[in-house]
Amino acid sequence: MFKFFQNVSREMKKVSWPKGQELTRYTITVLATVAFVAVFFAIVDLGISQILELIS
Repeated sequence: MFKFFQNVSREMKKVSWPKGQELTRYTITVLATVAFVAVFFAIVDLGISQILELIS
């Protein structure tokens, strides 16, 4: 178990971490994408619900 965490620590030092401005841009992109997808599926769900109400 100790060796596993040593290896994890060693590998994490090799990771190229994004800089502050880059991280901010990525975060905004992810949040905008999630918001868009949430609104899209909410509209689709509302549309399907309305169609089902008309049918029944």
